Amino acid sequence: MDHSKLLNTADVLARPPFVGKLLIDGAWADACDGSTRERRSPAHDTVVGVYAEAGVVDAERAIAAARQAFDHGPWPRMKGAERARVLRAVAEGILLRKHDLALMETLENGKPLAQSLAEIEGAADLWHYAATLARNLHGDSYNTLGENTLGVVLREAIGVVSIITPWNFPFLIVSQKLPFALAAGCTTVVKPAEVTSGTTVMLGEILLDAGIPSGVVNILVGRGSVVGEVMVTHPDIDMLSFTGSTGVGKQAVAKSAQTLKKVSMELGGKNPQIIFSDCDWDAAVDAAVYGIYFNAGQCCNSGSRILVQAEIAERFTAAVVERSKLVRVGDPLLPGVQVGAITTERQLETILSHINGARSAGATVALGGARVDTRGMYVEPTVMTGVTADMAIAKDEVFGPVLAVLTFTALEDAIALANSTLYGLSASVWSQDFNTCMTAARRIKAGTVWVNTFLEGHAELPFGGYRESGIGRELGRFATEDYTEAKTLHMHLGARTDWYLPKP
Repeated sequence: MDHSKLLNTADVLARPPFVGKLLIDGAWADACDGSTRERRSPAHDTVVGVYAEAGVVDAERAIAAARQAFDHGPWPRMKGAERARVLRAVAEGILLRKHDLALMETLENGKPLAQSLAEIEGAADLWHYAATLARNLHGDSYNTLGENTLGVVLREAIGVVSIITPWNFPFLIVSQKLPFALAAGCTTVVKPAEVTSGTTVMLGEILLDAGIPSGVVNILVGRGSVVGEVMVTHPDIDMLSFTGSTGVGKQAVAKSAQTLKKVSMELGGKNPQIIFSDCDWDAAVDAAVYGIYFNAGQCCNSGSRILVQAEIAERFTAAVVERSKLVRVGDPLLPGVQVGAITTERQLETILSHINGARSAGATVALGGARVDTRGMYVEPTVMTGVTADMAIAKDEVFGPVLAVLTFTALEDAIALANSTLYGLSASVWSQDFNTCMTAARRIKAGTVWVNTFLEGHAELPFGGYRESGIGRELGRFATEDYTEAKTLHMHLGARTDWYLPKP
């Protein structure tokens, strides 16, 4: 369906819900025990998806299929060019179905339709990029070890990978992981968040159409406490790639340690935008507003803290508040809406709890601070002032449209504030002074630092965090290497004398 024309919300919601099954060993299947689950739109409180819900037996079947496909199937043994062809076909399949994928994403997640469409298109680009890496993955050689020795380092696919993705960017995040694992020659078991499974199931259809061999990608809809538990602990899983909260990530790492799996973790953030007095005013105000309200603040990279130099703090904060008043909140199917619904009721309660806690701690609600009184789950764009570094609102990830404003006096103070949380995912620096920007960027403990911009991303640039924001990196030219093991071939040329025999 082409959504370039305006959608009628009533007509969309009157359609039958999407029906999804489990993808196991190249075939669609119901759950072994017949379980199903429904997904209601957080914006409209209408059933939009009905899914087979996997249990332990289904998870074990999927892992066995992936193990068989890796140990005996063609995928790991294909030429890189052949795997690249399949990945390119997936990318093109995504673009052909981008409008349907975007609508499914909006209905289940609650984000504005235009944003969903942009994310689907961005995800297709990741598949195209991963296809180039499938042909360029390589090892190393050492011809400097003496005339009798040649050393070769191979990069071999690590094996079966569990991929567990969250509900805030369902399609984009699976596309930050799956194509790179496939490019390396791995086989996979994928579990999307149970509340936003639709686009990942649809991706399974695209993968089969593109010619992915049976068992290479298996998709399970189910609860983390059931299916995720098996995927994290099973001995036939060689690697776990997880995106989600830091708390759940820590639990997953601990459980995976039973079998010493390799882990890749993309976790939470409490990301600062540092605003110096010589910033590009309009651009910085816009970035502060965009950075917190994009995806309703349900973003690990959300700019949930702005650190403003004291001499401009009052004026800058007032400008952010006024700009925030213009942000349109509402039905994500309507054109012009910038902030849609909060994805789950639990998250809605968490956001409101953080706001109330900050108010009790002495912060001021300069704007918003409440649930929007309408059908669906919406929170007002919220700005908190009078925030100090010791407050929970300055340290904890809210994951909602709630901006905390702190002030600083000098560069050293700004850097200390930026590094004052346990996280280290991203940050930005706003100044016309090159020395200020570079000094701050080099000393902030974060995986990404934007300079005079915010929340931009490219497939070529690695993404991940310091400290409790994660382990490892996604994207970039080394992304496929994360899904490999290095193997050394130490080759001796000519005769070799046994060490224990006396020399004549």
